[in-house]
Amino acid sequence: MKRLWKAGTAIVLAGSLLAACGSKEETTKPGAGLNAEGQAPAMPIRIFIDGTNNAQLPSEQEDFVKKTIEQKFNVKLQVEYMTPGADYNSKINAYLTSNDPPDMWRDANGDGGQKYALDGLLGDVSKFVTPQAMPNYFKYWVDETTLQRYQVHNQFVRAPIPYNKEIYRAWYIRKDWLDKLNLQVPKTYDEYVNVLRAFTNNDPDGNGKKDTYGFSLSAGGDGIGLDWPEYHKNGLIFASFLENGEFKDTQTDPRVEGVLTDISKVIGEGLVDPDWFLNKTTQHVDKAAQGKIGVVLGTTKDFAYDSNPQSLQSKSKAIFPNANWVPFTPFGDKPLQSGIAPGSPFLFHKNVVEKNPDKVKRITEILDWLAGEEGFLLTHYGVENKHYTKNGKTITLKPEVIQEEIVKKGDWLTIWDFFTPNTPNIFGLTVVDPRETDRDREIAKTLAAIPSAPYIGTSLTPPSGFDLAAFRKRQRELQAKAVFEDKSGKNWPAYREELMNKYSGSKLFEAYAAQIKAAGLGK
Repeated sequence: MKRLWKAGTAIVLAGSLLAACGSKEETTKPGAGLNAEGQAPAMPIRIFIDGTNNAQLPSEQEDFVKKTIEQKFNVKLQVEYMTPGADYNSKINAYLTSNDPPDMWRDANGDGGQKYALDGLLGDVSKFVTPQAMPNYFKYWVDETTLQRYQVHNQFVRAPIPYNKEIYRAWYIRKDWLDKLNLQVPKTYDEYVNVLRAFTNNDPDGNGKKDTYGFSLSAGGDGIGLDWPEYHKNGLIFASFLENGEFKDTQTDPRVEGVLTDISKVIGEGLVDPDWFLNKTTQHVDKAAQGKIGVVLGTTKDFAYDSNPQSLQSKSKAIFPNANWVPFTPFGDKPLQSGIAPGSPFLFHKNVVEKNPDKVKRITEILDWLAGEEGFLLTHYGVENKHYTKNGKTITLKPEVIQEEIVKKGDWLTIWDFFTPNTPNIFGLTVVDPRETDRDREIAKTLAAIPSAPYIGTSLTPPSGFDLAAFRKRQRELQAKAVFEDKSGKNWPAYREELMNKYSGSKLFEAYAAQIKAAGLGK
């Protein structure tokens, strides 16, 4: 299951690894420092990337990705990896504060590194991230217009990690619980709430105890989260959208008043897991797998696949053989999400760019290889004819080998695949997983049929000096206050006024509107 970008705890910090090498022409130039083979010493490079929860890299002897890169490039690379979240960001900030930045890192802040740019910490990468230098990146993943619109404050200091443009956002429900209670998959919000009541009060698991809840999420003790169907009930689409040509921010719209009131109602009725606010990362999914929750949100294609051994479905069935999680939406043909915008960027510190441009060049060469078909296949599926076979454009996986050599040894390819999402269709590839079931294929059809709103079309940056982190932090505090203290959204207009005035939210959204208009995308 692909990583979830939510606040979490650090998992592993590995101070080893990865080597790679530049072109033969570069590495065989005569001069001082060449080894016996006429090759320059490996260039030391240090990167900081994300890893999925509990994933860890294997020994160097078992790490075929490392070995392959070592043979293709001449770089001795130290890799550090952590679960994205508060600890991840704190670690990066500590490195920056101590003037000990990694040579490249994947940003996990909500602002996409904009504060780093304002603080003058990032280097100009306009000479390194180009179609000539990174042909795979531009051919398959990010077009030049998107990259240009992604820049901040007239600085070319960031580039988005290749991102999945397919949308898999949907709620999942225990169909076997519905069957036991003679209920149907809810098609309206009112039906959904009635199902929550039944899951909470009517003993859906048949154990004679009142120990189940209708819905849960993991807010991590910070705000209320965005998994709630109540946003959509009140006409708000995740995470922002254009409405009649005007930009709408789902989290601060006036309609959040109704969202907070509706959330307070289902909480007040006892239909929501009481630990939802303090749950971290995927704890709510773990509880769902343990038979305590009946509805959760999923955002990945294989979230409940039979063929994904780490899916909610697989984990549930290991305990409850009849468990059956199916995707649904209680909002008919209304979109649940706007089109995918560029996500987190890869960044280079200003000192690295200015003092060691050769490092930046080498790193972008490696990243571009990862963005191509060869690097994609190796980091997502393993070694050809060992972990999968390839016949033309069809990839057939060998699940047993993958399980033994990759999953059981730390599911470590989920670290190496940090640079590209699992979307083989980008390369015209079809992946056949022998474990995939008819049920999996039905889930794929259901997800594909859920409509999405258009992508707003451009990356949005706050005005110079705007503290987006402080703005969002206060927003989350006020929304939590509304739910836990006010127990309704009655005070949201006043809270919103504070955000718009004291925290300069009006200036933020005026800037966003101007950027959208300048891009020719709105009023």
